[in-house]
Amino acid sequence: MNREPTSPNSQTNEHDEQEALQRMICEGLAPIALPAADAAGLRSRLLQRVGRSARRHAGLITVRVGDGSWRRLIKGVRSKLLHAGVDGASVLIELAAGATLPVHRHQHLEEGIVLRGTLQLGELNLLPGDYHASPPGSRHGRISSRSGGLAYLRGSSLGNTRAALGELISGLLPHAGPAAHTVLAAGGGWEPIADGVEQKILWRAGDVVSRFYRLAAGSRLPAHAHDCDEEWMMFSGDAYLGDLLLQAGEFHVAPAGSAHGEISSEHGALAFVRGHAIVP
Repeated sequence: MNREPTSPNSQTNEHDEQEALQRMICEGLAPIALPAADAAGLRSRLLQRVGRSARRHAGLITVRVGDGSWRRLIKGVRSKLLHAGVDGASVLIELAAGATLPVHRHQHLEEGIVLRGTLQLGELNLLPGDYHASPPGSRHGRISSRSGGLAYLRGSSLGNTRAALGELISGLLPHAGPAAHTVLAAGGGWEPIADGVEQKILWRAGDVVSRFYRLAAGSRLPAHAHDCDEEWMMFSGDAYLGDLLLQAGEFHVAPAGSAHGEISSEHGALAFVRGHAIVP
């Protein structure tokens, strides 16, 4: 059966009907005037809730996508400091196409994850989602990017001029040091830890674990306290830590002694998390 083509007039009529329906809905949503006592009580309850939330978030560090500033390191390379810790800094580092970082030796465990583009470490080609860990004392050859790339680093000397110079100078020594460790995004290793929640272990150092969390829409993990700093880097989706919302590209640190409310996700999420394991 052939369908008759839609006429311009029918399209206009449909548009007019949609506008009329929207006006009716807006009129039906007109605000209802509350008695003064009810309005004051509602305002008081909202302010109390805001105050409780602010107290829970005291000491927590969250860096939104637009927060912070970028700093030029060398030609074609810039970085943004997210957090300075006792075992190195957490930063974003961006390399333009063709840019190169010099040889250096790591003072701390440095963990890196490619967020966008590609990075080349000698013969190793890292793609988005690939994880690379360099133990203390390990030596990195030149890091470059043929097409340009953005990475998240934890345990970096960037932001500390003295430490960065020390890594460059010690990088001139020839011995390689401890072996690096790479986990590719294309590989397996995912394990379920709760309904709709999977983790992928990347690195263990005693009872501190670096892992990816993959949360399905509607999944949950229990509230928990922190015996050590817990660090989050959101790659995609959204996650609520109690009533604190984290979205793609955002960074978060919960210091030792703080606590997170129930973890949940409305649309699903992928995040890097370093800290003690959460027991469902």
